[in-house]
Amino acid sequence: MHIKGKTIFFDNPPVITGHAGVVGKKEGEGPLAQDFDAIFEDTTMGQQSYELAESAMLHDAIIRALSSASKSPSEIDFVLSGDLLDQCMGSAFALKDLEIPSIGLFGACSTMALSLSIGSMLIDGGANCVVAGTSSHFCSSERQFRFPLEYGGQRPPSAQWTVTGAGSAVIEREGSGVKIKAVQIGTITDLGITDANNMGAAMAPAIAIIRP
Repeated sequence: MHIKGKTIFFDNPPVITGHAGVVGKKEGEGPLAQDFDAIFEDTTMGQQSYELAESAMLHDAIIRALSSASKSPSEIDFVLSGDLLDQCMGSAFALKDLEIPSIGLFGACSTMALSLSIGSMLIDGGANCVVAGTSSHFCSSERQFRFPLEYGGQRPPSAQWTVTGAGSAVIEREGSGVKIKAVQIGTITDLGITDANNMGAAMAPAIAIIRP
């Protein structure tokens, strides 16, 4: 591994050997439907709360990713995951029965990229196999950041809709799959966006300011 500017380059790039993405009903009605591993018509996942439903989706995504990589939980060195809830409780409940050493991350919309980045650095540092994951649920996110659905607040037509879904990837030293050749960790930047319904305006510049 060597660092040039803000970018970390891997001399022996880690490999994504398995992955999975699962979503709710609304996401399954969109143009990416064919790319998901599972679409759940019941976004409560049979659970008693939206938060527990989010945990169930993440657990499902991790199990699917492990199966895709032909790995069992006992073969995983670390799992890195986070979500949009306080203390990353969505991830905590998703992982509690897997008995894998876990590292909680809170990067909001960047959590999947963050877990893949740190997971790759762990592989470069000597780990054999790690799992990266994240999840969100529209209903639990509304309760966390705006207004509970029960409040009946009106959303403007342009408001973003937080995804109901979860994703996971297995990263190894060797194998067949996409190689992670480099990662870049961003800096904290406040662009003065104050509209809670326009998160796109706050996040889109992150792509625009990337330099080669």
